[in-house]
Amino acid sequence: MKQSLHAVTLVVPDYDAAINFYTEKLDFTLSKDIDLGGGKRWVLVTPPGLGEASLLLAKADGLEQETAIGNQTGGRVGFFLQTDDFQRVEKRAILTP
Repeated sequence: MKQSLHAVTLVVPDYDAAINFYTEKLDFTLSKDIDLGGGKRWVLVTPPGLGEASLLLAKADGLEQETAIGNQTGGRVGFFLQTDDFQRVEKRAILTP
């Protein structure tokens, strides 16, 4: 039986800003953007390369979720992006507006 991690949820303040960051800054592909109604969307972004896992971008719903943004793993590093050109990714993700 083949098993793989399909998606990990990441709570974000805004769908479109998060999509822009991951696609424009980190070269992820917008795999799905489905309107679920009521202001909710099913948004998957997938990193380039051979990986099968994606990030599910979920807009914070309420104050409790909003306060978890940036601390979703209790202060620990929760996500590790492997790349063959760290300096390029760092320059695009951090140093540019």
